[in-house]
Amino acid sequence: TWKELIQEEFGDGIMSAIDFNMTMEREPNNKGDRVKLAMSGKFLPYKYYGNDEGVPEYGFKEA
Repeated sequence: TWKELIQEEFGDGIMSAIDFNMTMEREPNNKGDRVKLAMSGKFLPYKYYGNDEGVPEYGFKEA
């Protein structure tokens, strides 16, 4: 699911798990505390070898 959301926003590629940071915080709430997660990782576009005419060499986002 995360991969699909990343590709929808950035194009064909993945988020690096090597150059990655995640923070977790507690947010008080009257109905029960909530969990806030923030993830940050470098976007790595897919590289296409032998791509067809009109298809870029690196990850692309379809309109």
